[in-house]
Amino acid sequence: MEQLPQARIGHPYRIVAVRHSADMPDCERQLNELGFMPGEQIVLLRRAMPGADPLVVRIGMSTFALRAAEAACIDISSEPDHE
Repeated sequence: MEQLPQARIGHPYRIVAVRHSADMPDCERQLNELGFMPGEQIVLLRRAMPGADPLVVRIGMSTFALRAAEAACIDISSEPDHE
């Protein structure tokens, strides 16, 4: 298991967990409301340059830009067919 900021671009992952952090106590709730839920497939499309913040991700047909602090709240695992 890894966190979204460590994901490879274009590689499909499954969301394992969405957590809150001390810096962002509402992060879990806010991400869940947007559809970031355990079991959903997620793909990192790109990282902004410089600094890799924000990250552009796709869930289903929706594309989102997440700050690095938000992305760090998302635990992911590789899809078995793409390891």
